[in-house]
Amino acid sequence: MNNDAIEEMFEPLGPVTIKRMFGGKGIYHQGLIIALELSDSELLLKADATSAAEFRAAGARQWTYEGKKGKPAAMPYWTIPDEALDDPDILQKWLRLAYEAALRAQSPT
Repeated sequence: MNNDAIEEMFEPLGPVTIKRMFGGKGIYHQGLIIALELSDSELLLKADATSAAEFRAAGARQWTYEGKKGKPAAMPYWTIPDEALDDPDILQKWLRLAYEAALRAQSPT
């Protein structure tokens, strides 16, 4: 996905900054990373303990990779629920959840 398409997709949330990283792209809003685009053009939104259940309930999949000793390592990024891909209003909800997770990650506990 090119940067213009990413910016358009995230427009309901507001302006984003896109940085190359690890063969993909990091997508930032107000200085916080809220999403990743993997090298295979899959977009993933940030989630945390507060929002992961919503992503799961909507049919999203958590990003995992093969970690040390072949064990899967789960990352705090989830696929965009299918219902959001064709509806900007629904997509805005998921983008907002990703930004809120990024904000919580910055807050001291």
